[in-house]
Formats: sequence, structure tokens, C-alpha cells
Amino acid sequence: MTTMNIEELFNRGNIVDLSFFNFRNAVTAAYFADSDLRILKVNENFRSFFPVLGNVSNAYFPDVLEQLGVEEKHIRSFSETLENKGQVLIPQILLKIDGEERAYSLLSTRTRDENFSYLNGVQGQFVDRTKEYALRKEREQLLEEKIRDREIIEERTRQLESLANRLAKYLAPQVYASIFAGAGEPSQSFARKNLTVFFSDIEGFTDICDGMEPERVASVINTYLSEMSNISIEYGGTLDKFIGDAVLVFFGDPETDGDANDALKCIKMALRMRQRVSDLQKTWQSMGVTRPLRVRMGINTGYCTVGNFGSDQRLEYTVLGSPVNLAARLEAAAEANSILLSESTYLLVQDVVDCTQVGDITPKGFLRPVGTYRLNGFKPGFDAGAQARSLTRVGQHVEVNIPDSRKIREAIEELKRIQEEFEESSRASPRDD
Repeated sequence: MTTMNIEELFNRGNIVDLSFFNFRNAVTAAYFADSDLRILKVNENFRSFFPVLGNVSNAYFPDVLEQLGVEEKHIRSFSETLENKGQVLIPQILLKIDGEERAYSLLSTRTRDENFSYLNGVQGQFVDRTKEYALRKEREQLLEEKIRDREIIEERTRQLESLANRLAKYLAPQVYASIFAGAGEPSQSFARKNLTVFFSDIEGFTDICDGMEPERVASVINTYLSEMSNISIEYGGTLDKFIGDAVLVFFGDPETDGDANDALKCIKMALRMRQRVSDLQKTWQSMGVTRPLRVRMGINTGYCTVGNFGSDQRLEYTVLGSPVNLAARLEAAAEANSILLSESTYLLVQDVVDCTQVGDITPKGFLRPVGTYRLNGFKPGFDAGAQARSLTRVGQHVEVNIPDSRKIREAIEELKRIQEEFEESSRASPRDD
């Protein structure tokens, strides 16, 4: 009995049609091609999606891809990938259909059938990914915008940092920190505070620089002011302003360690400045300064008005009041390379500083004489590098402030005396019930 091949019992066209039945009404655009990639069958979606193709029967599928505008690199690798891996995916094919751009992905795979050799071929589907493509494109645009925004923000941040760094050179560190830490617009706010004010000036600086080139003069004065600024910052002073070669610094605002400690820090600063001026003499000589720079300094403590002064266009954080004027007068009255203290400052630090009493002077603009003291340095045994602690204790009825922790015992004894005097006074004057 002769064995008959099963595929000979069936009509080839019918088998192909039957095998393609599930794709006829599919939502995808499906095709079936033979092993040589000649198209044998397409469904209606394939034709309606791609009317530009016309009759695609027996068309070579890579040529169809070319007509659809698939990138050449995908077409070149299509057959090779299909042969090696059995399937190939083209993730994105962009087409214009009825004037609208649509996106598809194409998945093709090899088919094999042991009973029907003519079903061995390639089948594939074009899946509409337009919505996904639109969403992905939108996400990409958002991402690009986010990147651009971040780049703009980073550039603006760099510009602001550069501006802030430049601005910092025009402001005392405390004022700079207050401005950038605060919220809202700066206001014309004022306060009445007990401050220690420092003035310094180079004696005869105009005559010293007479005949020097402007660039050399600028180099000398900038070196001097830079060194003085660094020292004032080191000791916590608020650098108010430069007036030519004069320097104005005050202690006690925006931060204070108590009146005595503020005055002590100012004195430490002044002594350090005087020493630094001495150290720099050789440097200035190398710049062409023929005579030594000699600095006069004045220090005074008193209640001043401190805050933002100026107009709507420009504000200046500064200090005003007669104590400021007195500090300037003391500086003018001081001898070269000396530091002159007012009596109010001296009384705050007299236990730790070595001073020579100069006597009373009546500065210009003042009606009463002012006691003055020339600062020599610190008394033996005082550690100028140590910062005295300011101790404060607030009770229910009494606030106690001890600027120097070494005087706690004396403070306790004084409180006891006050208590005894109060009790004795109360016994001597009983209340009427």
C-alpha cells in the first residue's frame, strides 16, 4: 500500500487561508510570508493601515519595509536576525496615515509545521503604538524640559552665588549672614544698644603716598585694609565701613557676648592690628613706601543707635550716636602707634588690661571732659587667647549676668550682701497690716 503525504490531501490555498483565519479580524495589521519573505497573505487591517502599498501579494517583505520608511539599518538586519534568532522586533515605525502621524511596532517570527511544508514561513503583526508613542514622547519632552529647567536653575544658582560672593565683600559677615538668613525685604529697623566702637587711621597717609603711582597706592591701602578686615572678622567685630584709610568697627551687634566681653574682644582686636601693622612694614617698604605706616586707634563704649539707615534705593547697616563720634575723636587724639581708650571702656576691662592714664580731654563737639587711658597690653597672667565665658542666669524675679566666670564667687558674695541689706531694711520698716 502506497503511503500518501497528508499535505497532498488538502488544498494548499485552503490550508493557508485556514491557518490565517485568526488574523482576519485581528486588531493588528498581520501578514504571512513564505520562507523567502514573499508575502502570501495580509489581513484587511494591513491593507487599510497601509493603503500606500496597494497590492502587496508576492511582494518582497523587506521592500515593503522600505516603502514604509523603515530605517535602512533595521531592514539590513531584518533577515539576518530572523534567520539567527527566529524572530525580530522593530520597536518603532512612524507612518503618516490620512495626515496623522502614527507609530507601530513590528514583530515577525518564523513558523514551522511538520505536516504542511507550505506553512513554513514568516508571520508578523504591526501593533499600533500611537498612544504609547505619544505618551513616551510627552515624557521625553517633559524630561527635556526638566533638564533644561535644571540647567537654567543651576546657571541662575551659579550667578547668584557669584553675586553673593561679590556682595559679601561689601558687607560685614554678620550683616551678610543676617540678610541671607532673613525673610522678606530689609526694613529701616533700629535699636538702641550699648556698643564698643573702634576707629583707626593711618597718620599722614596722604603725605606718605604723595608722588607714588596710583596703582602702588591702591596696592598698599588694599593690603592694609584686607589685613585689618581679616583681624576684625577673627575677633567677631562688625566691620562698619572704610573711610579712606580709616576703619570703623563695632562690637555688640548683631551679636553680643555682654558689654565686658564685647569691649575685651575689641581690645584684643586692636592689639592684634597694631602688631600686624608692625609685621607688614617690610612688605610696604618693598612696595615703595619710604616712611613707616603708623596707625592711631580709639575705642569707646556707650549707647548707640544701630540698624539700617538710608533710602528706598539704598540702605546701609551702620551705627550712629555720640559714642561713635567720641571714638573718632579719641583716635584723632591718640599718638602714633597707640590705642586710646575712653573711661567707659576702661572700667569694663580694667581688671585685665594694662593702661596708662592720660588724663581728661574735652574733644571737639563735647561739653564735658572725658577720661582717657593709653592701652599698653594685658596684665601679667592674663591669657589673651582665652575667651572669658559670659554666664547668665534668669530666675523668676532676678536676672544675673557674670561676664567673667572667674568672678562667680565675688558675685555670690555680693548677692548675699544685697539679701542681708534688703532683710535689714525690711525689719526696720515693717508694713502696716
